[in-house]
Amino acid sequence: MEAPGRESRAPVGHTGTATAVEPGDDLVPLLYKDFRATLFAQVLALTNHDRQWTEDVVQETMIRAWQHSDTLEREPGMLRGWLLTVARRIVIDGWRNRRVRPQEVALEIPENAESADRADSSLAALTITRALAELDAKYQSVIHETYFAGNTVRQAATILGIPEGTVKSRLYTAMRQLRKALGEMAVR
Repeated sequence: MEAPGRESRAPVGHTGTATAVEPGDDLVPLLYKDFRATLFAQVLALTNHDRQWTEDVVQETMIRAWQHSDTLEREPGMLRGWLLTVARRIVIDGWRNRRVRPQEVALEIPENAESADRADSSLAALTITRALAELDAKYQSVIHETYFAGNTVRQAATILGIPEGTVKSRLYTAMRQLRKALGEMAVR
C-alpha cells in the first residue's frame, strides 16, 4: 500500500543500470540492492578504508533515505547522487567530530598507561609489619626464614636448629594468628 503523498517521478521506459523505483516498491531494499556497492566503495575511500565507519555511514545514509522517501526523486541517477551527497556529508561531519574530540589513547602502551598507585601497597606493607610485630619471636623467625628469606621448610629447620615438623606447625600457627590480627586491624 502506498503512503499518502508518495509519487513516482521516474521517467517511463528508463533503461539505466539501476532499477527505477516505482510507487508501492519498498525503497530501502531496492536502494541496498542497486546502490550499496557503489556507496560502500565511495565511502570507504572517504573514511581512509575504515570498514566499520564505512558500514555505519552506509547504514545512516540508508536510514536518511528511508526518512526522506516521500520527497526523494525516484530516477536512479538522481537517487545515486543524493545518496553519495548524503554519505559524503556524514563523513565530513564525522571528521569534524573527530577533530573536536580529544584523541583516544591506547592503554597497551606502557608510557601512556597510568602509573601504579603505591599508597595501597605501602599501607598493606605497614599493616602486615604491625601484625608481624605482634607475633611471638618463635613465629616471627619461621615466617622470616620461609617467606622473606625464601628458604624451604628443611632449610629453615637447619638454620633455626629445630625439627622440620616444628617449623611446619609454627608456620601454621603463625599464619592463623596473622590472619586473625589482620582481620582485627581491618575492623579498626
